[in-house]
Amino acid sequence: MSPLRRTLAAVAALLTLTAATACGSDAEAAQTTTLRYQGSVGQVTLPELAADLGYLGDVRLDWIGNVTGGPADIQATATGQSDFGGAFNGAIVKLVAAGAPITAVVSYYGSDAQTFQGYYVLQDSPVRGPRDLIGRKVGMNTLGAHAEAVLKTWLVRGGLTPAEIARVELVALPPVNAEQSLRARQIDVAVLGGVIRDKAVANGGVRTVFTDHELLGAFSAGAYVFRDDFIRRNPATVRAFVGGVGRAIEWSRTQPRETVVARLEQIIAKRGRNEDPALVRYWKSSGVAGRGGVITDREFTTWIDWLADAGELKGDRPKPGDVYTNDYNPFATGGGAA
Repeated sequence: MSPLRRTLAAVAALLTLTAATACGSDAEAAQTTTLRYQGSVGQVTLPELAADLGYLGDVRLDWIGNVTGGPADIQATATGQSDFGGAFNGAIVKLVAAGAPITAVVSYYGSDAQTFQGYYVLQDSPVRGPRDLIGRKVGMNTLGAHAEAVLKTWLVRGGLTPAEIARVELVALPPVNAEQSLRARQIDVAVLGGVIRDKAVANGGVRTVFTDHELLGAFSAGAYVFRDDFIRRNPATVRAFVGGVGRAIEWSRTQPRETVVARLEQIIAKRGRNEDPALVRYWKSSGVAGRGGVITDREFTTWIDWLADAGELKGDRPKPGDVYTNDYNPFATGGGAA
């Protein structure tokens, strides 16, 4: 090839590379950087904490209201009413198995020795083991989610048959009413967590039957999801969100508890939603097991197997890889330091 042709070829290659880079930059610039989401009254979500800490970069959060249950939150995401939502992993499995085009990208809550859900009865209750619950009422915040799945896992391990488990009556109750309903003997067992559990225990007269942490050990129990089409169109935004949430998890894990609580109180005060900050004063941990919210197969296979065995999944049971990805989490490859 002559020197002139080599020069022309080099210029052409440079123009091609420049055009490709420009296209890539344009594509990235065109991505959505404002994420619509639902919050929780009197509490601060990990994305809200990440945003306040400056960990989300150019990504901004747009609060569109509050939600009381995970299944409703991820359904809103699946239908396009919000851009991301969070729920118990078993609820995510059920929605994916039903055909919802969503994928879990980062864990956001779980159970450990400090943060857990307990199944409480009155001190004089005859309920001690799984078989004692036959014909009795159990109050929980929402059906078809974490509390129900853990309870039924405990009942199955206790040797109850499907027919016997069906005789355990599940009652949906707002968490703030659970203790009162238990003390009024309207229910036999109350599922309590967080500040509500701490207050009930401090009031006395109740005891634990079992906890999810005792049953399953430390585990991440829920994850944030995005719609698959949103991920395809906005990979950089999803990566910034996941990395920011992961950094917020690690920040909260490494800071003194008093520092975290003070930051949560400041966030509630700044956002001006006329909320009582009492709940966040009882914060202990996120309960997330994996560093930076990295998800493991076990955190989904546990519930895939349980749902399939319970006959709640139609057709082939999904594989963990059908439900979640760590591709957008820098902590999955050893990065993402806070």
